[in-house]
Amino acid sequence: MPTTLKAKTASHLSAADELHWLALHLVHGLGDRKAVQLMERFRGPQEVFRASRSELESMGLSGSVAQTIVSGCSFEAAVEQHSKMKALGVAAIPFRDSRYPPLLREIYDPPLMLFARGRIEILESPMIAIVGTRRPTPYGVAVADRFGRELANAGLTIVSGMARGVDTSAHRGALAEDGETIAVFGCGVDVIYPAENRKLAEEIAQKGLLLSEFPMGTPGHPQHFPVRNRIVSGMSLGVVVVEGAEYSGSAITARLAMDQGREVFAVPGNITSKMSFGPNLLIRQGAKIVQQWSDITVELPVEVRQRLSVIIRKRMVDRGLAEPESFGAAQASLPLAETQSPMADLGRRILAHLPFEEAVDLDTLVEAFDGTSATELIAALFDLEMDGHVRQYPGKRFAKVWNA
Repeated sequence: MPTTLKAKTASHLSAADELHWLALHLVHGLGDRKAVQLMERFRGPQEVFRASRSELESMGLSGSVAQTIVSGCSFEAAVEQHSKMKALGVAAIPFRDSRYPPLLREIYDPPLMLFARGRIEILESPMIAIVGTRRPTPYGVAVADRFGRELANAGLTIVSGMARGVDTSAHRGALAEDGETIAVFGCGVDVIYPAENRKLAEEIAQKGLLLSEFPMGTPGHPQHFPVRNRIVSGMSLGVVVVEGAEYSGSAITARLAMDQGREVFAVPGNITSKMSFGPNLLIRQGAKIVQQWSDITVELPVEVRQRLSVIIRKRMVDRGLAEPESFGAAQASLPLAETQSPMADLGRRILAHLPFEEAVDLDTLVEAFDGTSATELIAALFDLEMDGHVRQYPGKRFAKVWNA
């Protein structure tokens, strides 16, 4: 998809604009690719509905689709949708809206419109997807929960599909740490599927975001879920596959991520478990093996790691775990060789102090670095862990890794 089409600077739609976007989205048989091409040809949806049938057919639309647009018969459904959205506090985010996830706009077939319920502002945050089987082993449940917690603590927004199993565990892990999470539905955001996740969906709507390209009231048909997977991967920096069979939904999401140029990470599993076949195969095919959260963050671009460092430090201040001035001027995480900041200098001294062969607990480090506060040490250790120089073990113990 061409990436030259720019988003409008306005973040909110007028009532007329919203109805026109909804009506265009509800034109049966149009398709996202054709709809986006119309947006490249016309200034907005109102201009599309003013176009003649011959103009629309010249854009490659069939006669029936062109006639549907010209007749304006989808507006009745758009008014009904608007009423349902208003009753539930659901926002429309069209392709050209500045709130639309920028990475998602770049994929081959981005949705023309998203329906969002919750904290829309987190669409601007760096995201990572965690996916896996609906029938995980206890190992898979524990791993999904752990990475949901740890990656959320690292400042990433956890994206998944709120399905049973791995998806549910990833969402709950992020929420347990007061982190950000987005559930992408294969149905309308007012249709909870599976029904057992109703309480989870309400919690995500309050603390995170429910997202779908499907109109309000759309049931969860089986064919919708592979389609929604392109959104899960498309809006994320990468996809972490925890457990899944060879031809599972998580395998589909991983292939989509590869096609979209996203990073693919896989958690290795027991070779005798059929639920480990998918991620183990992905590792053989070149996916990056994941054993801890920093195996993921170290692969992210430097500018993303800088953002994560700022996010986590702000969170520490908000939670009263650090004073705003305790981090000095070095608010962004840079590789050690690229900065001469006091924080980077502390990181170099920590690396020189840490051994390879054994982990050192935080209290010991505080004693070793007399005059340096625990919050400064934690911040420096976070940067080192983010860049893959240090590994953290249970009990706040740290050791230098061999590639440091």
